[in-house]
Amino acid sequence: MKYPLGIQSFEKLRSDGYLYLDKTALVYDLAHSGSYYFLSRPRRFGKSLLASTLEAYFKGKKELFKGLAIEGLEQEWKTYPVLSLSLKKTICQTFRTRYPSPYRNKHQFFHSHPTD
Repeated sequence: MKYPLGIQSFEKLRSDGYLYLDKTALVYDLAHSGSYYFLSRPRRFGKSLLASTLEAYFKGKKELFKGLAIEGLEQEWKTYPVLSLSLKKTICQTFRTRYPSPYRNKHQFFHSHPTD
């Protein structure tokens, strides 16, 4: 049994035989109810794997879901265009380093914005 430590790709996880706790019934419910979701989870809690699972589902990759709960739930397996954006490569230590102020100090601010 292989544990998926650091695996963030649903396709790799399923095709390479890693252990997977089936949460695909929740993925099905998420896709078929409601309209907008904000998925907020702590670091290292599977956000990328969930996004990868949703991507595989919306691309209609039925073969990856063989033996999982969603295989019996989904009847149509339509394909949809998927836009995937990743911020994994973004490096920042603090909010200020990620979104630096254009004015480094008060002098620079007041010099740029004269009061007269």
